[in-house]
Amino acid sequence: MSKSSAPEISWARKEDEDWADTVLVRLALDEDVPVGFAEEVLAEARQLVEEAGEPAREVFGDPAAYARSVAAERVSETYRAGIDTRGLRPAERLGAALGSMGFLLFAVFGLVWIQDGLWVGVNWSSVAGLTGIGVAVSAGCVAFVARAAGLFRGMWWFLAGAAVALGAAVVLANTLSDARLFRVPAPVLMLAGVPLAVAAFLLPEERIDRWFTPARPAGGLDDEQWLARLDGLLRGRHGMKTAEARAHVEEVRQHLAAAPRAEDGRAEDLFGDAEIYALRLSEGPRRQQRVTRQKFYAALASSALFGVLTVDSLLDAHDRSSGWAAAYVGAFGCAAWGAVSEWRTLRKQRAAHTDLADPAAPKP
Repeated sequence: MSKSSAPEISWARKEDEDWADTVLVRLALDEDVPVGFAEEVLAEARQLVEEAGEPAREVFGDPAAYARSVAAERVSETYRAGIDTRGLRPAERLGAALGSMGFLLFAVFGLVWIQDGLWVGVNWSSVAGLTGIGVAVSAGCVAFVARAAGLFRGMWWFLAGAAVALGAAVVLANTLSDARLFRVPAPVLMLAGVPLAVAAFLLPEERIDRWFTPARPAGGLDDEQWLARLDGLLRGRHGMKTAEARAHVEEVRQHLAAAPRAEDGRAEDLFGDAEIYALRLSEGPRRQQRVTRQKFYAALASSALFGVLTVDSLLDAHDRSSGWAAAYVGAFGCAAWGAVSEWRTLRKQRAAHTDLADPAAPKP
């Protein structure tokens, strides 16, 4: 997905600049295009507008519609098949997770500095607890990257590792000595997040993408392997509900069973690459609903987590007046508002889909 800023292209009219800005935003946020694609499209559009001598809207029409059409015509299926519902490849998801962890470390130790003062005491209990939590969070992030790549078995292994690390952290934090070993300035601990943020920009993306791509057997995938890969891609990368994804898989399975024995009935030969076939099944007006539903679930989970932390801190007389309680309240408010916003968006999308499919149908 293009994440670059607006290209440095001068437009003769202010209305053309506004049109170009809208195209850029729609390509970057909605259409999941490769890096540099938007700049190339707008450079060509500017040249055509100058040759025509008319406003961009007169030449190309509505900017959002133009962004959709140009992305559909010029972004290859091979590229689109490799990105998930957020428009990210596995390496990009992992980089985003590293960057978020780095920022979180910086913010947490900054709050420790404000709440407890400049010097932070270090003991074996805190070292074990923070290390275990760090390993658990890292494994959890990799698990969600694996899920978005359609690798559900890998997801469960990493989630199991995260649970073991978290359990070990709790046990060690409660059994190891609380005697202080030394003290560290809080700003030094804040800088621990910087290497993670730097690593997010230095990841070897092609190599990491290969790590999350199943190895292809020498003779190609047999039918069960192909069907399993299709199911994982539909549920993980494209965000389909389990019942919907498995209905598609069962339809393919029935087609294979009905194929004449005289013709090559292998799924890979009949339906092509599993990633591209999964993309074709996932496209349509329901795709945006799946994206919004995932955002809603994520916001709902975050609001539940911060809600528990908020109640726990407010019930504790010592924590009630601390900066942590205020942080939890603010985080809960933001997460809850996000969940409500995504729920409203989802209802609107379902209503629009109902109107499109059956104008006479009752609204959801």
